[in-house]
Amino acid sequence: MSHTPRKRFGQNFLHDHNIIYNIIASIQAKPDQHWVEIGPGQGALTEPLLNEKVRLDVVELDRDLVVLLREKFKQYPNLQIHSADALRFDFSSLANGDNKLRIIGNLPYNISTPLMFHLLDNAYCIEDMHFMLQKEVVDRICAAPGSKKYGRLSVMMQYYCLPELLFEVPPESFDPVPQVMSAIVRLVPHSQPPVTVNDMSKLNRVVTQAFSQRRKTLRNSLKKLIEEEEIVALGIDPTLRAENISLADFASLSNLLQE
Repeated sequence: MSHTPRKRFGQNFLHDHNIIYNIIASIQAKPDQHWVEIGPGQGALTEPLLNEKVRLDVVELDRDLVVLLREKFKQYPNLQIHSADALRFDFSSLANGDNKLRIIGNLPYNISTPLMFHLLDNAYCIEDMHFMLQKEVVDRICAAPGSKKYGRLSVMMQYYCLPELLFEVPPESFDPVPQVMSAIVRLVPHSQPPVTVNDMSKLNRVVTQAFSQRRKTLRNSLKKLIEEEEIVALGIDPTLRAENISLADFASLSNLLQE
């Protein structure tokens, strides 16, 4: 049974056996762990995961692929297939007691960022996540202050989790071949937030405002939200740009905002 990749679903199927082997070696799946695969496609990672004797739930939007997967893996009692949109799926419903979820997926580039934030809303029940993403997105997630790639995505993702770029994946590893380099990233949710944030919506507001005019200094980009004297009082140089400010500094700035 064959399946033609659908552009509207952002489908690029992984077929490089060396990359598949490297992914499985990197994630260190163990029997009886509870794994969730998002966008299994034709099952390139599904089969080796099942062979590791894990408990596996997969979430697939494309109904034709759901039919294909049910037929291909019907002999595996450790597989549950969910025909659903991952952006709307309640991942916490899969968690059972103290056995946290381990999540993996080759994410469509057009939904990768909102999907990761959707998952992080349920970070308390997730042990770790391993995603195939556009290399540029992984670089932004992992970027440190002072880097041109450091931005809103870096700050917000690093509040929720510790990111690590594992390795790059060339375009020819997929069918159809994408126009960009990909990479595997590991995201481990923090057991405790690394900084104190009184209101996440305010952190998001400050970070978004600061990076919306990233060439401006903080005194100018944040002037509608925070007085320059307040920035100075925190020990932060108001002549710096957003790309030079740490997560801890952004947390301090957001905690200044009034209701």
